[in-house]
Amino acid sequence: MNKDKNNNIFRSDFMWGASTASHQVEGRTINQWSLWELENAHRLAKHPDPKLKKLKNWNEIKKYAENPNNYVSGEGVDHYHKFKSDFDLIKDLNLNSFRFGIEWSRIEPNQGEWNQVEIDHYHEYIDELLKRGIKPILNIWHWTIPIWFSDIGGFTKSKNLKYFEEFTRKIGQEYANKIDYIITINEPNVYASCSYLTGTWPPQKKNIYLFAKVFWNLSRAHNKAYKILKEINPKLQIGVANQVANIQAKRPHDIFDELSTKWMRYFWNWWFYQRINKYQDFVGMNYYFTDYYTGRIRKINPEVPTNDLGWYMEPEGLYPIILRAWTRFKKPIIITENGVADAGDIYRKWWIEESIIAMERAISEGVDLKGYFHWSLLDNFEWSSGWWPKFGLVEVDRENKMKRKVRPSAKWFAERIKNLNKII
Repeated sequence: MNKDKNNNIFRSDFMWGASTASHQVEGRTINQWSLWELENAHRLAKHPDPKLKKLKNWNEIKKYAENPNNYVSGEGVDHYHKFKSDFDLIKDLNLNSFRFGIEWSRIEPNQGEWNQVEIDHYHEYIDELLKRGIKPILNIWHWTIPIWFSDIGGFTKSKNLKYFEEFTRKIGQEYANKIDYIITINEPNVYASCSYLTGTWPPQKKNIYLFAKVFWNLSRAHNKAYKILKEINPKLQIGVANQVANIQAKRPHDIFDELSTKWMRYFWNWWFYQRINKYQDFVGMNYYFTDYYTGRIRKINPEVPTNDLGWYMEPEGLYPIILRAWTRFKKPIIITENGVADAGDIYRKWWIEESIIAMERAISEGVDLKGYFHWSLLDNFEWSSGWWPKFGLVEVDRENKMKRKVRPSAKWFAERIKNLNKII
């Protein structure tokens, strides 16, 4: 284990960072999601998810959940224009890395038509990170697609993969000489499930065949993207950011609960990684959930503690999922997302501390853990939930000129990182 000669089990080059996604923070994006928002905002406000009314904070969020404006990304948090001052905040928080997204619809608004102004914007974006000594981690695709790509079927059609390959090649040609790490695809399991299985996200299909096809095509898209990027820059470290859960049996000695648990672990956590394992240099993991399953593949989690979205919170579950991934793949691991919806900033400090402890335990057992990226740097647009869930280390007041305010938990996190890196 490469342990530095200090009180810190983390490597001196460990990536302490935060994450964002282009559509969730930039503002004024025009893609399949922004169209869907405008078409569905009034429906979502008139008929909020029934689960929301059962939340402990329903009285606080009701005015947002029943407001159509909540469901429109609109100006975002204007990160597109405020990125330089946001990068200064990253430095203030003692973070040395930042994961960000490239918005496909900006780069290629029409098929085969490259927007040089937007290409130059992301050049400046990356240069400003480098100027501050912040390692850029580029995420090629985070669920949003150009309208023209959606109109021809998106990832449901194998013949459409060539368009993603062309976009990937353009990204590589423009930016690959400036960066060390690229994430090709964010949470393919979540996208395929919510868009084509549960039908809660655009294009709101409930078709198991389309779900399977999209899931499979995304694995093919990654593998091809990997090859393209390696041809451009063989030194690039390339992977995905897959959502993983610490899936457990509700009754540990019940054979049916154990069988359903094994199935869910394979389907949700490992299937995609196994399809791409020859074409990933690291295992990127987004962790938010510990889920308990019964023999009927029914999820029954403890009722407390829960975050603002009603998700059961067990941050220490990061430890076993890291170990399982290491045992399976024996490749470096990066925690590409990890965070908590917590508008009151009640649980975030605890969540981060427990996550750090989980990572320390994993490293002490020989895991090659390279980085931790908190979700998220800024309060952002949380897809079909809209604006009310608050994941940011930095609070954003969208009613007051997008004013930024560092949360107390983020100040604590900055100090924690500083102390971890002190030599004794």
